[in-house]
Amino acid sequence: MKEARAVGNYLRIAPRKARLVVDLIRGCSVNDAMNALAMCRKRGVQPVRKILVSAMANAAGKEKPVAMVVKDAYVDEGPTLKRYMPRAMGRATQIRKRTSRITIVLREQEPKNEPVKAKAQGKTRAAKKA
Repeated sequence: MKEARAVGNYLRIAPRKARLVVDLIRGCSVNDAMNALAMCRKRGVQPVRKILVSAMANAAGKEKPVAMVVKDAYVDEGPTLKRYMPRAMGRATQIRKRTSRITIVLREQEPKNEPVKAKAQGKTRAAKKA
């Protein structure tokens, strides 16, 4: 089974906010994920969409990919930028500007094996038993 992944490092969005968007697409087909991202109005949509498109391009590689599914999508914390803001009476407060590391893994969609239903050939149950 073919897999493709894409990682976005040092993205300037808090991991907590990015996880809200990533949770929407986990387990969806790529088309459903793109539609969900188009309809979502969160700040984290843009970086997640870019990484999803990158993963699709990685999957394309040399051969044409079949239907793909978002197998894994997770957000880890990156390094935090620390800034200071002046406060009253000469004090200072620390401001934490958090960064994220978003990873999306795609895999080929497994073909659906639907059971083949036996066709009734004009025989009833009672006729089959006899």
